[in-house]
Amino acid sequence: MPLVILAIGILVLFFLIVRVKLNSFLALLVVAGLVGLAEGMPIDKLIPTIEKGLGGTLGGLAIVVSFGAMLGKLMAESGGAQRIATTLINVFGREKVKWAVCLTGFIVGIALFYEIGFVLLIPLVFTIAAEAKIPLLEVGIPMAAALSVTHGFLPPHPGPTAIAIIYNADIGTTLVYGAIIAIPTAIVAGPLYYNLTKDINPEIPKGLYNPKIFKDDEMPGFGVSVFTALVPVVLMAASAIAKLALPEASGARHILTFLGQPDMALTIAVAIAIYTFGLGRGKKMDEVMKIVQDAVLAIAMILLIVGGGGALKQVLIDSGVGTYIGDLVAGADLSPLVLAWLVAAVIRTACGSATVAALTAGGIAAPICAATGANPELMVLATGAGSLIFSPPNDPGFWLFKEFFGLTVKETVRTWCALETIIAVMGLLGVLVIDAFLV
Repeated sequence: MPLVILAIGILVLFFLIVRVKLNSFLALLVVAGLVGLAEGMPIDKLIPTIEKGLGGTLGGLAIVVSFGAMLGKLMAESGGAQRIATTLINVFGREKVKWAVCLTGFIVGIALFYEIGFVLLIPLVFTIAAEAKIPLLEVGIPMAAALSVTHGFLPPHPGPTAIAIIYNADIGTTLVYGAIIAIPTAIVAGPLYYNLTKDINPEIPKGLYNPKIFKDDEMPGFGVSVFTALVPVVLMAASAIAKLALPEASGARHILTFLGQPDMALTIAVAIAIYTFGLGRGKKMDEVMKIVQDAVLAIAMILLIVGGGGALKQVLIDSGVGTYIGDLVAGADLSPLVLAWLVAAVIRTACGSATVAALTAGGIAAPICAATGANPELMVLATGAGSLIFSPPNDPGFWLFKEFFGLTVKETVRTWCALETIIAVMGLLGVLVIDAFLV
């Protein structure tokens, strides 16, 4: 019955958004409430659960998304994004610039959660698409695919690292196997898969991009632009390396961990950008603050919609749907690798969050891994791959991709959900191939 209720809830969500044209945030809240009641959640627990999901999602993302938007807007308004874009286009050429964006997403994604990397790179994607006069998704899909692959497969990214701890897997070995799988997967799900979506050509959403074309002397230098854009990436990467390489009592580790927290890293980056993209370029403080204000206004509704996805996710978790489905699948007689992938995939579909799916599936499959002697590093990758599948509407990432790229629900399913499924399936196939060679 929980599966039937979940399916009906998602159909109602699609109906409200596509047919009724209800605002996505309102539709998510309505469906979260209806699904929670249908799943047997006490009515007095419903609103606190929705608030917990919305607040928990925005608590982790509000500063990150807002400060990321500020950084992106300052970079765009100063000409910094155009400088980076034109340099990449000149080096790689218009035909191959999507490969440059894919590589950039891969590097950035190793240190950052998907949502953070997405917000940091989206201004660059907009600018490259406009500068090179190519479809937005030609660079958007490779960027998203690369970020998602690192989210599922590569330590020291927090997700795979946490799963590695659950399975007692060697992080270095996991990274090697993960890279072997991740590189071809990012290529197939990104630049190659885009060729099947060429009929979808959205406009850059108004308010998120400044179409002004800068003259060469009006733009900051390439080095300054890249430095400012990569400050949060470097700080978060340094934090991840410090956690792996330095003892827990080390003062340097504590300092780097503090500076590498996403909120802190982006705060530092925005402070630097205010000077390098603003005051240092001759702008007055009130002009810079106007840019900052406009950035937040542009992403306010996106934040609410992402929070709505978090509310629906929390309802499904607290009502026990995720645990119910995980236990159901765990009873099947399958290879431990396939089982870990399947449990993560089903929980992902049920509760939306890739991180929750991976960690929950890891907890369910860890005893099976120990009992069967399955390769723990491959179990990490199988679980990570399964946790990425489909990206249903109860995943905040679904709405992040949809709203920033100005897509319909149907177009989001054809692009974002499809590339996530490609990553999940190729991840499982890669794990099984490596396992066959290790036997």
